[in-house]
Amino acid sequence: MCAAMANRGPSYGLSREVQEKIDQKYNVELETRLVEWILIQCGDDLERPEPGKQNFQKWLTSGTILCRLINSLYPSGEGPIKKITETKMVFKQMEKISQFLQAAEEYGVNRGDIFQTVDLWEGKDMAAVQRTLTALGSEALTKDDGHYRGDKDWFHRKTKGHKREFSEEQLRQGRSLIGMQMGSNRGASQAGMSGYGTPRQIMRYDSPRHNGDQSNP
Repeated sequence: MCAAMANRGPSYGLSREVQEKIDQKYNVELETRLVEWILIQCGDDLERPEPGKQNFQKWLTSGTILCRLINSLYPSGEGPIKKITETKMVFKQMEKISQFLQAAEEYGVNRGDIFQTVDLWEGKDMAAVQRTLTALGSEALTKDDGHYRGDKDWFHRKTKGHKREFSEEQLRQGRSLIGMQMGSNRGASQAGMSGYGTPRQIMRYDSPRHNGDQSNP
């Protein structure tokens, strides 16, 4: 167990119930899949963690692996995190986690799928960490730019919207049609129309005004 978790102390009452519900969302099978992907994506020099949520958390807490992961999805030397240093300083490790989260969002991961730094650092919500990594994997698979490594069945490919493209001739014809429709209204007149809100005048068929007599009856 890492020092961050040891310093938290036990949970009591309602807070413990809430934490237990959060912990139940953690997926052990997904953990295995994510570890396999990260190992393949980042290279063979990474050491495989022992199974288990706490070991998975400890494996990622320094932020180094996360930074290497996001950089691996770009061409060599073009990753968003230019300098990744090993350090045991707490604020530096949390800074690397924050850099990863920002880079993941810029890569295309929806903000609603991004975990908070404390979710990983303090182990408050490792299911949220899994969600972010899964969304990142799906985004990398969907981009299909040659930088994703691993089994293509590990993540779902996002559906792409079909963008309709029109030729210049089609656009020109469309503008011409709209112009013709606007021009057809030029001879229109409001003569004989009553104003909006004016009450209708109902006249008897045999009234003098109906027969063209404008004089008072």
